[in-house]
Amino acid sequence: MGGAVSAGEDNDELIDHLKAAQYIRSELVEQAFRAVDRADYYLEEFKENAYKDLAWKHGNIHLSAPCIYSEVMEALDLQPGLSFLNLGSGTGYLSSMVGLILGPFGVNHGVELHSDVTEYAKQKLDFFIRTSDSFDKFDFCEPSFVTGNCLEISPGCSQYDRVYCGAGVQKQHEGYMKSLLKVGGVLVMPLEEKLTKITRTGPSAWETKKILAVSFAPLIQPCQSESGESRLVQLPPLAVRSLQDLARIAIRGTIKKVIHQEAVNKNGNGLKNTPRFKRRRVHRRRMETIVFLDKEVFASQISNPSDDTSCRDLEDERQEEEVTTPPDTKPEPPVNFLREKVLSLPLPDPLKYYLLYYREK
Repeated sequence: MGGAVSAGEDNDELIDHLKAAQYIRSELVEQAFRAVDRADYYLEEFKENAYKDLAWKHGNIHLSAPCIYSEVMEALDLQPGLSFLNLGSGTGYLSSMVGLILGPFGVNHGVELHSDVTEYAKQKLDFFIRTSDSFDKFDFCEPSFVTGNCLEISPGCSQYDRVYCGAGVQKQHEGYMKSLLKVGGVLVMPLEEKLTKITRTGPSAWETKKILAVSFAPLIQPCQSESGESRLVQLPPLAVRSLQDLARIAIRGTIKKVIHQEAVNKNGNGLKNTPRFKRRRVHRRRMETIVFLDKEVFASQISNPSDDTSCRDLEDERQEEEVTTPPDTKPEPPVNFLREKVLSLPLPDPLKYYLLYYREK
């Protein structure tokens, strides 16, 4: 499934393509996609395919195509403070992006059938928290993953504001999925080969919208234990944050506001993303060459100097390329302003590192 947009050279370029194709339509979703590098959730030997709009599977590990995740994120209509349940949470890639939007007072739970994939997701989550600057740019709702069959969730579990199922759901399980949802909540799932958005508008009232045709592996039916009883999945408890943790969240939030205000006072606007070098502008010209190679057709736009109106245009283009694409200059790494500010505070080092969640960088 996938292939709707061109491959990117990096995560940002992939997101550019998804935006251009209208798969990503909101700023919140765009920010989350840019903040979590898709390649970090691939095994090292397969990372060259990370920025293609294709699904990836190796053993039990699976990632849906970027265009599918884009539609899912948009359909979920995420907001800070909501509760989210990810059924078939896999690598944790989607849950991490969702966590950046939910913020520190949301709930972010995942159920995964395979224990080795649950462990893989926990390792990837730990890597993200320890190494990604996005962790400091956002207020993060850390996902919690449990292993089990999502069709065996304990009947006494809490309902959620947002639910996503990453496996094909048949009609007989539609009611079960709906039962996991609060009134006013949104459920997104592949229902009978269609990615479907269901909104619970009342205790027994629903609105259904078909988004697009998809192909997902079906849900695996529960297996009974040797005693003949099903293995009920106990979801993580709704954690109550300690006063110490709440203080850390509040202090980090205050520091971010100070950083933002300093930036406004300095240059009249807030912090911007680190600028990326402007890509070379291409002057579109008539298609002149078609090359046949190994049963495939490649079309190339080749300029003909005799077609240009003047030599001055060519010279202007050369000068523009020299200015906008420095040959040997690389963009400086982004500055983690929050980390720099915390480390500059007149506080004991243990308290500084607590405020930074003991992150490595």
